[in-house]
Amino acid sequence: MSRALLVIDVQNEYFTGALPITHPVGHLDRILGVMDAAAGRIPTVVVQHHAEGLPIFRKGSREWELHPEVAARPRDLLVEKSLPGSFTGTALEEWLRARGIDTVAIVGYMTHMCCDTTARQAVHLGFRSEFLSDATGTLPLSNAGGQVTAEELQRSILAAQAQLLSEVLPSDRWIERL
Repeated sequence: MSRALLVIDVQNEYFTGALPITHPVGHLDRILGVMDAAAGRIPTVVVQHHAEGLPIFRKGSREWELHPEVAARPRDLLVEKSLPGSFTGTALEEWLRARGIDTVAIVGYMTHMCCDTTARQAVHLGFRSEFLSDATGTLPLSNAGGQVTAEELQRSILAAQAQLLSEVLPSDRWIERL
């Protein structure tokens, strides 16, 4: 098995912007710990989202920038995307295949949107997916579709990922495998 770490959308929008991540507690520390453990062992891909015509993730804004702790850590590739899936309209698949990578580990934000979409895309493209349960994060939602707490949303997505899509595991167990 040859794996890469995908660090998805760890941007200021989720800390000082319109979408504050609230669950699970300690999510950023675990993401940084996973990045530190991966450094020099496996390729690390950092993904950065920008949105056209929306008040969030405006390219060039402070909120669009990577969180300073993520920006300061080593990475092998920076992927910019404009849709939830990290494979859509990017060179990510080609880059992974050129390196013989068959497994991606998913960390970052938001569990229910970009992390979930990227993991599903990976599986559809023939990659194995490892979804780090405590190194992804989400927030409560209230919209036309309903209302859900961050805890309920996180638990639901992890359960869905574990059903035929990803291996869902905590970051400490993933780090032990390296």
